[in-house]
Parts: sequence; C-alpha cells; structure tokens
Amino acid sequence: MNRRDFITLLGGAAVTWPLKAWAQQPAMPLVGLVNARSPEASERQVAAFRKGLNEAGCVEGQNMTVEYHWLNGQYDRLPSLMADLVRRVAVIATPGATLPALAAKAATATVPIVFGVAEDPVGLGLVASFARPGGNATGINIFLNELVAKRLGLLHELVPKAVRVAVLVNPANAPSAEATLRDLPEAARAIGLQIVVLNASTSREIEAAFATLVRERADALFVAPDAFFISRRVQFVTLAARYGIPTAHNAREEVEAGGLMSYGTDNLDMWRHVGGYTGQILKGAKPADLPVLQSTKFEFVINLQTARALGLEVPPQLLASVDEVIE
Repeated sequence: MNRRDFITLLGGAAVTWPLKAWAQQPAMPLVGLVNARSPEASERQVAAFRKGLNEAGCVEGQNMTVEYHWLNGQYDRLPSLMADLVRRVAVIATPGATLPALAAKAATATVPIVFGVAEDPVGLGLVASFARPGGNATGINIFLNELVAKRLGLLHELVPKAVRVAVLVNPANAPSAEATLRDLPEAARAIGLQIVVLNASTSREIEAAFATLVRERADALFVAPDAFFISRRVQFVTLAARYGIPTAHNAREEVEAGGLMSYGTDNLDMWRHVGGYTGQILKGAKPADLPVLQSTKFEFVINLQTARALGLEVPPQLLASVDEVIE
C-alpha cells in the first residue's frame, strides 16, 4: 500500500466512524399519553404530568419523549389508536379516563400501562390487587364515582329549594355512566330529590340536553364525571347561564369556567402521580411491583359569582367547608 492509499483509507475511516457511531445511538424511549379531553383543556394537566416525570428523573426531550393523543370525546378511535401505540411505545399513560385504560389493557399484555381511573381497577380487570397489581398495568384510583352521593348532597345544600335534578351522563363512556346511575338514585331518594336522566356524547347533544331539562322543569344539573364534558366546560357554563341552571361537577376547571360547584379528587395531583409512575417504569421499575395508589386529596370548590348570578346564598357553615372560593 502506497502513502496516498494509506492516507485515503485513514481519512475514509475517520469519516465513517463518527457516522456509524451516530447511527447507533439508541432512540429515546417514547411514551404514548391518551386522554379523552381536548388539548386546549389540558395545559395544566400536561404540566403536572411532566412534573411527575421530572421527579422520577425523566425530562421530556432530553432522555424520553411523549406522544400526546387527545380524543376530544371520540372514544371510538381507541381500538385503532392502541393497536398502533403498542407497536411503538415503551409505556402507555392514560390519566383520568377509564376507557383508554381498558382499551390499552385489551391491546397488550406486555407494554406497561399507567392509568388514572375513577372505578375500582380490580373490578375493571386492570390489576389483580391494589398492593400487587401483577401483569403490565398500575396507576392511581381517583374515587370519582364513590363521591357521587357527597356531590349531590352538597348541591342540595347549595340549592335547598331544588326538587327535581337532571343528571347528565355520556353513554359513550359506559363505566362512568353506569357507576353514576347505579349510585345516584338511592342518594337522591335519601334527601328527597327526584332525578331526570339525560344523555349526551357530542356538543350538539349537550345543547339538546339543556333544552330537555328546561322542558322537564329541572331545578339543577348534576354532570357525571367525563373527560369530554370537562373539555366542553365553556359550553356548559354558557348554557347554564342562559337557562339559569345551577350545575354540579367533579372537576375544578368546570367551576373556574363558571360552573356553580365541584367536588372531587385533586385532578392535577392524579396527573402528577401518573407521570411519576411512568418515569419510574422508564427507569426500570415493573408495573407489577408498583402498588396502585389511592387519591387522598379532595376538593370542594364554589364559584361565588355564579351563585350570586343565580340568586343563591351560600350558607355560612357550607362556606366554611369549601377548599376554594372563586370570586
């Protein structure tokens, strides 16, 4: 080999080696986050999820990436979406919505799943037990449906003259609808209330439901837990103001938008926990070894401006129990 050939070979090796080294760099693990909300209704939730990731040592864009999928109430997208995700992601995160968690579980027995669900995850078949989940799923139980009677009672205290209460459920979200309608009738009878059940799965159906509750002479509206309903909170507030209807919700965002009251678990805390478990799994933990968490933070929020507009006076003893008053 002459000197020119040697230099050419050495130069070629010097150029080729960095290219090969660059090509062999491992791709950052990808998390697929699926939620029934709309993206514009979820900025604080995403921030809480990222905070949980950071607490576990994961930073989006630095050592992992997240692909966000917002269903905007279109639950029929779930089967095809999950079939795609299970081929590409390291973890599936489904904070605050039961149907995405169930769809993920149906799609894979191997890809880790971190959920935030309102119903009993053992009863749903997501885990074997709270302490020892087994399988590929774990997360947090947020007890929304167990709080139905409490939320209805608070609404009754706020609107003591109410006799007939409309209950709005999303039939596309069967777990939430069924749990609400299972627990609510008995709770209503116990405090002397009549209920009228209404269904809505689209914005047009929400508008039709309000027209129906006015025609049925309902005195108040109880909105079942549903991520799509939360994403439509401005529509709810607009219609409630138009018809002068007091509303009870499960999420504080709905009251911040102008709903009368909410009682439920701390939504942002749940998203943070889902992010934390997602990060731990990316760092090597197994879902089977991470016990299912249970919400310990509950919030009672009242919008006083809305109460005044409806001509309602909040009893002092009730006001004393409120976690946050929105003026």
